[in-house]
Amino acid sequence: MSHYPRYRKYYPAQYQAPKPLFWWLRKASYMKFITRELTSLFVAGVVVELVLLVRALAHSPAAYAGFQAWLASPAALVLHAFAFAMLVFHSVTWFNLAPQAMVLRLGAKRVPPWAIAGANFGAWAALSALLAWLLLA
Repeated sequence: MSHYPRYRKYYPAQYQAPKPLFWWLRKASYMKFITRELTSLFVAGVVVELVLLVRALAHSPAAYAGFQAWLASPAALVLHAFAFAMLVFHSVTWFNLAPQAMVLRLGAKRVPPWAIAGANFGAWAALSALLAWLLLA
């Protein structure tokens, strides 16, 4: 047994070279991953905006009118157009990741990944169509 290294309960920390700040710009897949993670900030921004809308509604009609005036400003429209693009990117990449995160089985067979992603996209399209019909009808 002398040719085996002695067992040590705690190993010293391994040296790791420092990573540059923009390491994720080296590969397209890394950049897509980081971009998807950053788009979650826009999801949070939409949630904050909805909370502020409810607050303005609860506060007074004047506060709601002021909030609506801000929403109609050119800066808010540009911000919302960009946020919409980020939310669509976030949703599409999330639905494409769903087959890796969720393994479904029917009996002994695994449901194919395209079926899981397709069901997500189908539900998204159906709910979007229903919401558009409710709002525009």
